[in-house]
Formats: sequence, C-alpha cells, structure tokens
Amino acid sequence: MSYLSSRLRLHFAGKFQASVSTVNNDVKHFDNATFKPSYQERQDKLHMNGWWNPDGDGVWRLLGCDITAAYNADGTKPATTDAIYQCSVADSDDSAPAKIVDLDPEQQMVSTIFGLQVRIADGHGNTLMRGFFDPGPFTELWLKIVGGGGDLAMGAMWQSVVTATEWGDLSNSPFLQDLKAAADANTGLLSMKFNVDCYSMTWPTTGASAESPPGSQFCRGRIVGTLGPASAAEPKHFILGRQLMIPEAATQNLNPYINYCAAVVDETASVVRLDLGNALQINPDGTQVDNGTLTLSVIQGSTPVALGTIPYTQPGWYQATAGVVEVPVTAAQLAIIADNPLSLALSGYPDSPTAEPQGGLYVRADLFVFRMSPGDTQAVTFYATAYGQPYTSQEITFDYNTNGLQAGPTDPDVGTPTSALTFPASITTDTVAGTATLTLTAANPGNPRHYIDGQVYGVGYGLANQGALYPSNIWNFVSVLVFDTFVPDNPITWYGSMQPIFQQYANLYPVMARFVDLGDYLQVVGYAQMLQLAFSLPEEDPNAMPVTRDLSPAKRKAILEWLQNPLEGTPPATPKALETTVPAAPTEEALSKGGKAAAFSKRLAFQKP
Repeated sequence: MSYLSSRLRLHFAGKFQASVSTVNNDVKHFDNATFKPSYQERQDKLHMNGWWNPDGDGVWRLLGCDITAAYNADGTKPATTDAIYQCSVADSDDSAPAKIVDLDPEQQMVSTIFGLQVRIADGHGNTLMRGFFDPGPFTELWLKIVGGGGDLAMGAMWQSVVTATEWGDLSNSPFLQDLKAAADANTGLLSMKFNVDCYSMTWPTTGASAESPPGSQFCRGRIVGTLGPASAAEPKHFILGRQLMIPEAATQNLNPYINYCAAVVDETASVVRLDLGNALQINPDGTQVDNGTLTLSVIQGSTPVALGTIPYTQPGWYQATAGVVEVPVTAAQLAIIADNPLSLALSGYPDSPTAEPQGGLYVRADLFVFRMSPGDTQAVTFYATAYGQPYTSQEITFDYNTNGLQAGPTDPDVGTPTSALTFPASITTDTVAGTATLTLTAANPGNPRHYIDGQVYGVGYGLANQGALYPSNIWNFVSVLVFDTFVPDNPITWYGSMQPIFQQYANLYPVMARFVDLGDYLQVVGYAQMLQLAFSLPEEDPNAMPVTRDLSPAKRKAILEWLQNPLEGTPPATPKALETTVPAAPTEEALSKGGKAAAFSKRLAFQKP
C-alpha cells in the first residue's frame, strides 16, 4: 500500500525552502591548493566565483503548506466540520530544520533530504501528527516550465515513508482518526510524495513593491504533495504499479509534453488512479499549460481505447489534487487493462504519448543512492513488474554505467577503477513478489580524484529480456560514492591529518565562518566540545556535521579521536604563491543555469558520440 494505492489520503500545497550551498557545485573548488577567496563570493557578470548562493546552509523547510483536500477510504470527502480542513503540513517545531545535500560534486542529480520532521498541525500550530521522513533522493527531474531556463524551469519529486511517532488530540477529525488507524496497522508508516517546481535563484534586492520585492522568494519554490497509508511490504521510494515512459525523443533534453508518471489499477474501487503531479507542463506563473484534452487510454492491439479525460486545466486543479486523479473504469475495461499498456496523450500532441511499453515490463531499485567505505557490503532491493504485477523468476542484469554522472571535460574521471565497486552480473527475482537483492562490495578506490575523497559510480540495470531498445526511465540507475581508505598520522595532529580536511570544509561552506573558522586551529580547538557532538551525530540527524554527509567514517573517527586531544603538530613549509591567472568570463548561459540545470548539462551521456 502507498499514498496512491488507497483512497484515504490528503493533499497539501505551499512553499519550500532549499538554501543550498553552491561553492561545492564546482569540482575544482575542492582543491585546497588552488582555492581562492573569490570562490566564496557570489557570481557576477564576469566571474562564476562561488556560483549563485555561496552562503547557503543546506536548510530544507516546508513553508505555509495548507491541506487543500482530503479523502476517506471510500473515496468520499470528510464532512465540512472535520478539523482536517483547518490543518497544515509543517516541519519541525522542536529541532533544527532538515538539510538537503548532493551525493558528490560529480553526481548532483540525486539530492537527498536528511532529518526532515513532518507534522500535521492544527490552525493554532498544535501537533496532531509528528513523524520522520526516511532520507531519500529526488528523481525524475525534467524541464517542467515552458519558456523558462535554469533551475527555475525544472521540476522533480521525492517519495518516501514517514514513521509516525506522535499523535495529538484527534477528537475533532474522524479523517485523522482513520489515518492513524491505517498507520498503526502498518508499524506507524505513512507514504508521502511531493513535487517541487518554480524554484527561485533571484538574489534579494530592493524593489518597487515592498510586499514582494525582487528576490523575496530566493531559494524558495512551490511544493504540492500527498500523504496516505503505507505498507512495509511495498517500496518506500516509488509506486509499485503501472509505469508510463516518456517518448525516446524526449529523453535527451528531458522536455516531454508529459513526464514519467505512475498509476495504480484499483479493481475494488473500479478506478485507475494516476499521479500526474510531476508530469504536466506549466507556465512561468505556475498555471498549467493547455496542451489540449488529456486522455487516458488502454492500447488494445494497436488501437487506443479511451478510458477518460483529466481536467488538468481547471483553475486550482493542481493545488487541490497534487496531480492525483481517479478515472472510473468498467469491469470490461479492467479486463483489458490487466494485460495491455496504459497511455496518456494530449490532443495537441497526439503523436507524443507517455505510455507503458508493450509487455509492461519495469524494474526499479527502491533506494538508489549509497555511501560506502572500503570493505562494506550494501544490499540493494529491486522490484520487477509486468503491468504492475510481480514479475517472478526473472533475471536482472547489471553493468557499470556513468551516463547519468556529471564530469566536465576537464574534471576528474568518474567510475574508475571498477575494482573499487563490484557486483554480480545478474540476479533473479523470487517466485512470489518479484523482488531480488543485489549486493554491492566496496574496496579502496586509491584516491583517483586526488583532491576529492573517493570515487563515484553508476550501476545500470535492466531486465534481461527487455533488450537495449526497450523503453525505460533514464533516472533508474544506482549511484554509489565509495570513500578512500584513510589512515591518519600517529599521534593524530592538526597539521598531520586534520588541517586538510577542516580546510576543505572551510573553503566549501563559508556559512560556517559565522560560527567558527574551520581552517583555523585555535578556533577549532575552542569549539572542540561542540564539534565533537556534531561529528558524532548520525547522518539522519539535522544537526550532523558535515552538512553534506560526504565525510568518510574513517575520517570521522579520526576527527573525533583528535578532538579529545587536539595536538597541533608541525606546520608545513610555506607553500608557494598561487598563480594569478584570470579565467575566461563565463557565458550568460552558464551564469543563468544554476545548480541542477548546469549539472544536467554535464551528464556524460551528452559527451559520448
């Protein structure tokens, strides 16, 4: 069960804040030997410097997210007296805000949220439900805004489970009582999915309007989402259902008229339930682009059989539904749907449908982002389906695939040596649920990227009987960061092992200088007790250091040991002055792209003949 499997659900809409740090968007900024103070300054018309938000602190927040609709388990709406209509979806009120981080400077397309509390709050801010969002990455990034550019034009989605740990007084909300009962029946689990778009990179300035000056939405965007029941037997991070693929021609630039989307066939309710929240184009003002009538069909043979239309252009439709819609179907149509592809097509672009491929074959890793140390093994769970049903006793094959990673022509190579991440060539799904487990094994990469710890890898996968040309989701691959082996000096000293680590973080995250200069021995020693606490926290804690979660366990262990007895050691000889070459002025396109758009343009898939 997931938010899309049940009629019992709520929708919400509002804003989100993602105060990402951008100094670390540039691979070369990781090199302590060539780092310049200007790399901590905001970009201007002539220099990229530290890109567009060098002072970002990684904070991720929910802002003003009102509950816009709710549905009972029978598909009806709660009574107007139900308190759910005065509630909001909020984040923490008793701890630090969540953090959003990339896996690696050469894999910025799987940004993960850590430490997110999710609350349902009443009109006075009182907590009616408190839970914890399992860390997970975004996926299915695409060019959602027509006529836009940079990160502003992009949309993406997150899906995970929320483990409810606290419920308040629900006496005024029968809906929330039912939601609690559903969660209690599944070890406290709820399923949450949200879509983000309209992200602003416009720096705050004084404008003509005091109420909404230019830049007032800096590092903010729009969010809509859904919360409903979950089941421990289903994936946490995607829908176990019908998967519709974009046309092949749209995979290079991610500009389909309808993006990847999922559906569930609910035979009990006689409906096909679709999630179009991250699938339909919008205008720069957030309204839906009218691309004509949107029809859901089933392809019988080669003939589309219309099942129903979706009123996506109605004012307020997106905020009220989060893109989740139900299309009623008859018993006869259910029989056809069972083993024939579903298709979504717009009357304005009838030749560019987003549809299931013939056979309805699909395979997905549930969680697909991992950090590993030499000697670690990591289990990765896969689900295979055919038209949404378990695809049992089937072979899944694997290979090294760097196409989705982002390494510019002068950046360090990725995915090498392959000996540092090994896995079997294939595994077979079980005979009941169509699941299988891949075991990844990590070894020492040997510092192939010199000034960046470890190496980043992509692991591609597919069903053996699909064939190379079978439609698939380009985001479906596993990303792995394997850290280097690290052996500190003995005894551990600042100048022996610690200074290069702390200096790199001081360079890349200038926001830390508001509290402590991590490149200064005396300041670090002065904050040793606080740093010990922060470095000892688990990565899912919002206060964990470093914010980026890219510190290897071996280095973390050494830091904690050193902080107990912070020896200074012997300073090295004074390094020679850096060359003061003037870099070429960046293009207007480079300045405007932002973090994710720039990273997407560097995908290795674009650089191969």
